[in-house]
Amino acid sequence: MNRVVIIGGGPGGYEAAHVAAQQGADVVVVDSDGIGGSAVLTDCVPSKTLIAAAEVMSDVARAIDLGITYHDDDTASLSHMQVDLARINARVKTLAGEQSSYITDNLERDGVRVVRGRGRLDGAGRVVVTLNEGGTETLEAPTVLVATGAAPRTLPTAQPDGERILTWEQVYDLDEAPESLVVVGSGVTGAEFASAYLALGIPVTLVSSRDRVLPGEDADASAVLEEVARRRGMTVLSKSRMQSVVRDGERVTVTLTDGRTVSASHCILALGSIPKTSDLGLEEAGVVLDDGGFIKVDRVSRTSARGIYAAGDCTGVLMLASVAAMQGRIAMWHHFGDAVTPLDLKKVSSNVFTSPEIATVGVTQQAVDAGKVEAEVVMLPLAGNARAKMQGVQDGFVKLFCRPGTGVVIGGVVVGPKASELIHPLAVAVSESLTADSMAKVFTVYPSMSGSLAEAARRLHHVDDDKFF
Repeated sequence: MNRVVIIGGGPGGYEAAHVAAQQGADVVVVDSDGIGGSAVLTDCVPSKTLIAAAEVMSDVARAIDLGITYHDDDTASLSHMQVDLARINARVKTLAGEQSSYITDNLERDGVRVVRGRGRLDGAGRVVVTLNEGGTETLEAPTVLVATGAAPRTLPTAQPDGERILTWEQVYDLDEAPESLVVVGSGVTGAEFASAYLALGIPVTLVSSRDRVLPGEDADASAVLEEVARRRGMTVLSKSRMQSVVRDGERVTVTLTDGRTVSASHCILALGSIPKTSDLGLEEAGVVLDDGGFIKVDRVSRTSARGIYAAGDCTGVLMLASVAAMQGRIAMWHHFGDAVTPLDLKKVSSNVFTSPEIATVGVTQQAVDAGKVEAEVVMLPLAGNARAKMQGVQDGFVKLFCRPGTGVVIGGVVVGPKASELIHPLAVAVSESLTADSMAKVFTVYPSMSGSLAEAARRLHHVDDDKFF
């Protein structure tokens, strides 16, 4: 039987389905919440759509520096703008729904059958589906891919109510802008929402249990983001751990472990994610989970059970939509014996959609400082870039890492507007083991932000003194 059953319709699931269909398999995707998964419906697409609106507000805020005023007023400020959060969120939901429909249409075009319901393993090679419309259906298949994703983590002392205390999946139901906002958690999700709502003109307090915002990112990048956030009016409470969140009418109080309290009209909980792996019959089928409930997989997405693969956030492997999609593709390439390159996390580029954005790929400054990797490093502020000056951009930098001697580029960081676009040349360099000299010799447009990448590469050039003797 040449059938593949995929449990979960997020990036890991639907990308795997396309590959399997291309190989001529009979493919069934079992999904209960909507094709596209959280990436499309409640996470990546919605949050970045919200952030797109926030970016407009940020541009408006610096318009006066570019010589733009409103009517006869000599000052341009956010006070001239009105945020219609209900309209923004309506657009968010519309775009998410349209993207989900687009992905569904593409699956059906490829001959993939979509079954609406919750799938559960019934031993190896069998998936029992509790259908959304009622009843059950049993699917036999020698190959199963589990891509069920993850959900927002909550705590007994901080329970969301969907109105004032919210997870990141619930913020799009707001029909009025919060009077004030506390964001608990300074990882990627917390930093993005704090940055976005601040740009929309909402007073924001960010509660961070660590000594800096974005503790998992480049320290120089985190420092720039935090300095910009504070300058724009955000209150950042570092080394402050949340003990509880309680609602009293139209106010929410966040109590910290040191006894301090923070009050606001709304609170967003950004406390991390937990995998959706419970009650799926995984362990009964021989699939090994780690202590956090994530599915253990190897670099070609195999689990410990023969014929069962897993992809995406349910594996806990660098929880990015792009990684989930690649895990799904790799699983099917491996299963069908196609050419496959095992997942290499050192080549994964990622982005934090704050203002400014932070994009990274490859080796980190932390690894270099710890002596785990030997590298030459150059950091170039964007403030000296001609295009940045024209656009009124004062914050940000590009950073390159290369191997001593060979000059091979092994990592990079970009902090600035649209860093998510600027990181791609560095990702290509890291993936293809290009040298800094190779990057330096590629033409860049003048003036352009990308010119700073070439300039940084030129600064990593070393003259071979031996050739003069």
